[in-house]
Amino acid sequence: MPGNDNLTRLRAVLTTFFALDGFIFAGWVVRIPAIKEQTGASAGTLGLALLCVSAGAVVTMTVTGRLCRRFGSHPVTVVCAVLLSLSVALPPLTHSAPALGAVLLFFGAAYGGINVAFNSAAVDLVTALRRPVMPSFHAAFSLGGMAGAGLGALVAGSLSPTWHLLGLTVVGLLVTAAAGPTLLRHEPPVPPERIPQAAGAQRGTGPRTRGLVAVFGLIALCTAYGEGALADWGALHLEQDLHASPGVAAVGYTCFALAMTVGRLTGTALLERLGRTRTVVAGGATAAAGMLVGSLADAVWAVLVGFAVAGLGLANLFPVAVERAGALAGPGGVATASTLGYGGMLLGPPAIGFMAEWFSLPAALTSVAALAGLAAVIGFATRKAAGD
Repeated sequence: MPGNDNLTRLRAVLTTFFALDGFIFAGWVVRIPAIKEQTGASAGTLGLALLCVSAGAVVTMTVTGRLCRRFGSHPVTVVCAVLLSLSVALPPLTHSAPALGAVLLFFGAAYGGINVAFNSAAVDLVTALRRPVMPSFHAAFSLGGMAGAGLGALVAGSLSPTWHLLGLTVVGLLVTAAAGPTLLRHEPPVPPERIPQAAGAQRGTGPRTRGLVAVFGLIALCTAYGEGALADWGALHLEQDLHASPGVAAVGYTCFALAMTVGRLTGTALLERLGRTRTVVAGGATAAAGMLVGSLADAVWAVLVGFAVAGLGLANLFPVAVERAGALAGPGGVATASTLGYGGMLLGPPAIGFMAEWFSLPAALTSVAALAGLAAVIGFATRKAAGD
C-alpha cells in the first residue's frame, strides 16, 4: 500500500478531477440558451438533444465498471477526462438539433465514464485512508460547478459559446496533463485487508452483494431525485406559487446548492462523529423536514430556509451510498449505484411535472420529502451492511 505522502497526493489529484468535472459540466450548462439559438432548435427538439447527454451517461456508466476492473480506475479516469475536455468544445460547432444530439451523446458518455472511474478510485482511497473522506470529493465537484457557472455568467456577454467552451477544453486538458501522471504512476491503493463486511457479503458479485448494492443505489436515487427536482422546479415554485420576483426565485436553488456544498465540506467530520447509519438516517430525516417546509410554507423566507435545510440533509447521502456500493462490489458497485442515482436525477423533473398537473406543484414537491424519508428508512434497515 502506498505511503501516507502518496495517499495525500492521490487524494489531492482525485479532488482536482472531481472539481474539473463539475467545472466543465456547469460551464456547458450555462451556454445551453446560446446553443439553442444557434441551432434553431425548438424547446421540444432541444429537450430531445439534451436527453442524449443522459442517454450517453447511463449507457457508459454500465460499461465503465468493467473497464475499470480490466484496466484500472486511474487510467480510465485520465482517458475520460481527456474525452470530456475535448467533447465540451463540440456543441458550438453544430447547426442543427440532430447534430447537437450526436455530439451530446459523446459528451454524456465521457461525463458518465469519468464519474464512475473517479468514484471507483475514490472508494479505494477511502478504504486505504480508513477515513470517511468521500464527501470531500463530492464537495469539490459542487465547488467546481459553482466556479464553472460563475465564470460562465461572467463571460456570457463577452465571449461566444465557441470561444468559451474551447477555453474549457484548454483548461481541462492542462489540468489533466498536470494531474494525470500522478494517477498513472500509482495503482489504486488497496490495503492488505478489506474492511470487513458486517452483513457477511464479500466484495464481489454474489446475490447478496448485488442486492445490497442495489439498495445503496436506491439511496443514491432518492438523493438525486431531490437534486434534479429542485434544480428544475424550485424557482418556479417560488415565482408561481408564492409570487416571488424572478431574482428572489433564482435564489432558491442557490440556497439549496450552497447548503449541499457546506454539508459535503463538513461530511467527513460528521461521518467520523456519527458513523454512516446515523448520518444517512439523520440526513434523510432532515431533508424530509426541510422539503416539507419548502413545499408547503406560504412565506418566501420559510421556503428558502426549507430548501437550505433540505440541501444540508441530502448532502452526504449520495457519497455514502456510492462509497458503500464500491466497498461491496468494486467498480461494478460504483457503476450500479451511480446509474441508479443518475436515473433519479432524470426521473425527478418529469415526475414532479406530472404530479403538478394532477395535483399542484407544492404537493408534487412533497415527493422529494417522501423519498428523503425513504432513504432514511433504508439507511436504518441496512445499518449492519454499513459496517458501523
